[in-house]
Amino acid sequence: MIVVKIGGSTLGAHDTSLDDIAALHAGGERIVVVHGGGATISEWLATHGIESRFVRGLRATDEAALEVVIAVLAGVVNKRLVAGLAARGARAIGLSGADGAILRARRYDEELGYVGEVTNVDADALRALAGDAIVVLAPIAIEDRSARPALSAAKGPAPSSTEGLLNVNADTAAGEVAAALAADHLVFLTDVAGVLDREGAPRESLAPDDARALLADGSVSGGMIPKVEAGLRAAAAGSVTNVVDGREAGALRRLLAGESVGTRIGAE
Repeated sequence: MIVVKIGGSTLGAHDTSLDDIAALHAGGERIVVVHGGGATISEWLATHGIESRFVRGLRATDEAALEVVIAVLAGVVNKRLVAGLAARGARAIGLSGADGAILRARRYDEELGYVGEVTNVDADALRALAGDAIVVLAPIAIEDRSARPALSAAKGPAPSSTEGLLNVNADTAAGEVAAALAADHLVFLTDVAGVLDREGAPRESLAPDDARALLADGSVSGGMIPKVEAGLRAAAAGSVTNVVDGREAGALRRLLAGESVGTRIGAE
């Protein structure tokens, strides 16, 4: 089982990520794709006059932003990826974590608002769906109100159009999915060469203590924070975790063929 996290920044004219995924699936690999859509979300929010705001690398999501986030992730981006895989001859099933309550999450941070921390992944459902199709999963979750903390941010339900739904960071979701599936591999396809050290050079590998030190001293910042944190979570559950430049032709296939690509985050 392979979990691949795709971000919008890696899907360009010269990107081969979808080609790689389709080819790997045709070769018998079972694949779950977890996708983000940050750039598209920001564009749609701007169109609606809503400011994009980030806290520790995560998108803060208020009531107004939540509706746009759900529409973009579960609709526009998800179906675009499904269509792209279909054009390459691959059978793909697009859904969000809310479908069948595959992902459940709780609100946990006042500054982030309607952003969820995953409390449960229905791994059995994902395994069944990934039997003969590529699963393309948008990181939207059902709110687990039994696990809701006593935060002022959790002041009641969202508007009726989005009630019971939460935005989950795609990197975080990918880490939780990989851990729940005990996936063989978790691969983050991003737009940098890997995890950079204090001197700004990409690291070939990171032991858990080294990764935590880079997080603690600020060397890992912005959108790389949730990737490294999620990578540590998945690695601790036994997944081989890599952060890879998805803009490089054939990067995913080369990595899974045994080539050293990007940064490997090791287990304890």
